[in-house]
Amino acid sequence: MSTEQNRYWQTSVSDVENNTVYIRGYDLSDLIGKLSFPEATFLLIRGRLPSAGEAKMIDGVLCSVLDYALKKPGTAAARYCVSSNPSMVAGLATAVLSAGEYSLAPDQTGHFLNLTLPNARSAASLDEAASALVEGMRARKERVPGLGHPAFRFTDPRAQQLKALALECGVWGDVCEWYEAIHKAFTTQANKPENVINEVGMMGAILAQMGFTPAEMTGLAVISTMPGVVAHISEEMQSKVRIRVIPDENVDYARDRRSFAEDYSAS
Repeated sequence: MSTEQNRYWQTSVSDVENNTVYIRGYDLSDLIGKLSFPEATFLLIRGRLPSAGEAKMIDGVLCSVLDYALKKPGTAAARYCVSSNPSMVAGLATAVLSAGEYSLAPDQTGHFLNLTLPNARSAASLDEAASALVEGMRARKERVPGLGHPAFRFTDPRAQQLKALALECGVWGDVCEWYEAIHKAFTTQANKPENVINEVGMMGAILAQMGFTPAEMTGLAVISTMPGVVAHISEEMQSKVRIRVIPDENVDYARDRRSFAEDYSAS
């Protein structure tokens, strides 16, 4: 019999024993109908029941990136996928694989804040520390994650709603204040007051404040998009359109024609 130390896997997430499913030690049948989906999500990821404020904040996070029309690459990719392979699972997988560095990645903000805040805490002020940090980053041509948006200027209403909710729920703190100080320093030094904290950046700051790991942050962002992706995939499959392609008038094809026989002979 193998010992606990050398068993292949160890997990405290869930267990099935005597025909009973346990979620973080709780009987699943006790949770159904009593915990909301955001509360259950918090329990699974953090390993404990959330406070009322934490539950409300996670509910807000899970509603913050529901959909962005066909302007989100993952949604468009999913619809292209199911026009060829009409499978909900295939479409969902395609959308998830499209999340990353340039969209749906609060992990970058979370990692950045976790890395830079310890030094900032020892500075005379957050504003002073942010100014020095941004000056160095701009000199090295490094980007501040979570800033900027192709559509929103001066303010991203989704991000500001998340901030208002965080303040209401009591989960706003020094991590979030540090991020706002960095944003202020960047827009001042770059003379770009229109450059916003976008919703994914604000999500990363708030979730870092709440103790989520960067990887968990992106997981939550992806979960938030799932209802919208399911709706788009369903709509695409019901449209009966087969094998979507990009129309020729939307592509600048190179039209130079060459003689294979001549070039092959010469080579």
